[in-house]
Amino acid sequence: MAQEFTPTKANLLKSKDALDFSKKGFSLLDKKRTVLIREVMGLVEKANEIQKLVEEKFEEGYRALQVVNMTIGINHVQEIALSIPKDESFEILYRSIMGLEVPTVEYEKKEDHPTYSFYRTNPAMDIAAKKFLEIKYLIYELAEIENAVYKIAMEIKKTGKRANALDKIQIPRYEEAVKYIQDVLEEKEREDFFRLKKVKDRF
Repeated sequence: MAQEFTPTKANLLKSKDALDFSKKGFSLLDKKRTVLIREVMGLVEKANEIQKLVEEKFEEGYRALQVVNMTIGINHVQEIALSIPKDESFEILYRSIMGLEVPTVEYEKKEDHPTYSFYRTNPAMDIAAKKFLEIKYLIYELAEIENAVYKIAMEIKKTGKRANALDKIQIPRYEEAVKYIQDVLEEKEREDFFRLKKVKDRF
């Protein structure tokens, strides 16, 4: 592979520059990969915590909902559910992690004001509504984190491939080239020295 480089001083300088550039590139990619892995680990831990909260809130919400269904009837609960306006008060923005754009969900937590009439409802209905409102905000957070984890994981894979290509292919290639050119030039210098010495010895 080194023979593809013509052994000249100009090519030696170019190969040294390319080697230095490749090593710096590998170092930056390795640091980026480390930061991204740390970020993913933190996000996964947070996602697990939120997932547990979601499960707890669902359990509490469904328990309250069962009480409501038994006390005021499933049909009336369905009527109330259909009367509640659809809420899409969130916005998708982006933040940068080591140059990677990751989506974030921006939303405003609203006060827990029931949109249904208190007529023919009971406190269990309020508890259920409150729990499911809390679940909605937790799901926003969970969706944001899971999306970020996926994107960062893909970036880690891509960064790893680039780093490996530099570490296993480019850097050894330029190291071999530098050594080859240096060896050839040193040999040429020795030959020139002995040739010059022989010429001087004649005179």
